[in-house]
Amino acid sequence: MNGIATFVVILCAAALVVVPRRWGPLPVLIGTCYVPYYLGIQLGPFHLTAVRLLVAVGVIRIISKREWPAGGTNSLDRVLLVWAAWLLLTSVFHESRSSPLVYRLGLAYDALGIYVLFRSFCQSAEEIRGLARQAVIALVPLSFEMLYEHVTVHNLFSVFGGVGDTPIVREGRVRANGPFGHPILAGTVGAICLPLVTSLWKSHRKAALIGIAACLAIVILSASSGPILSALSGLFALYLWRYRARIHYFKWYAVAAYIGLDLIMKDPAYFIIARVDLAGGSTSWYRARLIQSAFEHLPEWWLAGTDYTRHWMWVVVSWSPNHTDITSHYIQMGIWGGLPLLLLFIWVLSRAFGGVANAARQLASSSSNDAFAVWTLGSSLFVIAVTGLSVSYFDQSVTYVFIILGAIGSISPAPVYAGSADSRKPDSSRNQHKERKAHLTNKRRA
Repeated sequence: MNGIATFVVILCAAALVVVPRRWGPLPVLIGTCYVPYYLGIQLGPFHLTAVRLLVAVGVIRIISKREWPAGGTNSLDRVLLVWAAWLLLTSVFHESRSSPLVYRLGLAYDALGIYVLFRSFCQSAEEIRGLARQAVIALVPLSFEMLYEHVTVHNLFSVFGGVGDTPIVREGRVRANGPFGHPILAGTVGAICLPLVTSLWKSHRKAALIGIAACLAIVILSASSGPILSALSGLFALYLWRYRARIHYFKWYAVAAYIGLDLIMKDPAYFIIARVDLAGGSTSWYRARLIQSAFEHLPEWWLAGTDYTRHWMWVVVSWSPNHTDITSHYIQMGIWGGLPLLLLFIWVLSRAFGGVANAARQLASSSSNDAFAVWTLGSSLFVIAVTGLSVSYFDQSVTYVFIILGAIGSISPAPVYAGSADSRKPDSSRNQHKERKAHLTNKRRA
């Protein structure tokens, strides 16, 4: 980490200590977004990135100021903890056990740390909108840098180190990536934040328009099909707000549509993604074929993952002699920890979607604006879930997954904890039940 990057991290850490809790997300967003992920401080076997340093400062802040996450421990928290535990446990099934354990400790630390911070920072619908405003502040300068990168074919973030000074050019199109490890991941962050910033539409119309423009610019300037589809999926999820009362029907429609495609297509239905090329030169067929290869080689990885996937596909990656290019976050979970880790991650997403539905339902009777703010979190989560089919988050973009999950876990602790808004009796009913039981007991004694 050079002097410029160190200065930015120190500035963000200092701001994280002194700002009010409602402004806590901003230094985290800036630090985790603007400093390339692979920069950091080496402390023995541990690589302390900007994300990890800011998480440590944030946790110290929470403890010292007693800004504990609201609602106590809920089921989303517990499923995420089980996911992290299995991620660590399966390191013993892989070669060079100390190295996989250290690597997985870093993954678990990033995930749980960011999740806990945003469980603390976002505890109401108003604070969701606060998170959206701060996302706008963080993303607008990034969109201008990516525009500059597109025009000049020079990446300004190269002054930090960790990213090259010349972006990728494919079929004459400049694929701007900013501080991220790949243009697709930069565009994915814009797509994830696009639904979130729309939560400002009624209360801060200008900020919403600026945020939407910035997110769309980031998506377009990445010149990648994946982020464009991700943004469209987020807009589709926002559109479903009009039909939220019948959302469960859409789930069955989706299942029926998939079965129908599987019946009429020669290839498996998921090969529909192979036909998508919105930016030119897309590798969508490779992504579909990788899913098929994962099924074909299921006996190799189903229990606890695998250390070798080079024979799955023909694409060679520079970072490992043993692996092919894994372009799916779900398959990456399987490689790390087998089917259990993959299913646990899907369970995390499922619990989060359930929390969004319950919280939006509860808030709808009192404030449609607040309910819509919660819905935008669910729409961002939908982008994350869809994008995971064709993208493996391997840099600071993964923090946005757990930012959204943390915000969801905090604003709906009661529904997520209970599993259903109706499964918990009101306190008055409980008290009446206790009084009636005590009366019957005294009557028997008499």
